[in-house]
Amino acid sequence: MLLFDDVSFVQAQHLPLDDLWLFLPVGYLVTIAIETPVLLAGLARAVPFRQRLWLGIWLTACTYPIVVLVLPALLWVYPREVYLLVAETFAPAAECALFWLAWRGAGFATGAWVRSFAAIVIANLASFGIGELLAAYGWFGLF
Repeated sequence: MLLFDDVSFVQAQHLPLDDLWLFLPVGYLVTIAIETPVLLAGLARAVPFRQRLWLGIWLTACTYPIVVLVLPALLWVYPREVYLLVAETFAPAAECALFWLAWRGAGFATGAWVRSFAAIVIANLASFGIGELLAAYGWFGLF
């Protein structure tokens, strides 16, 4: 069973999946409110403003359910630090890959790619940092 060999049935029954599903829409809205301004300012100027705005919504929509629903279920038996390391590595890496797939034919110069990838990483770091701050004050005590 690969990843589930060390997870007992009783332990798996206590995953807070209902809480995670309730958290998903709220956390998603907070995340795009944090990340979208960073992407608006940081993505390559060759990307039109409306598309930068759309990318702020779309990139998070692609990765957020995995970070909030899938990874906690897969990494339930590990310390929180393992979850954070995996989730906060996965999200910007996947979003950079999605951005590259969407814009690979745009003829960007190397600097535009670097700028865009850096903006995606910074946006994710910003949402992670603010999320940790909110969690520290008990606003989202799910993780």
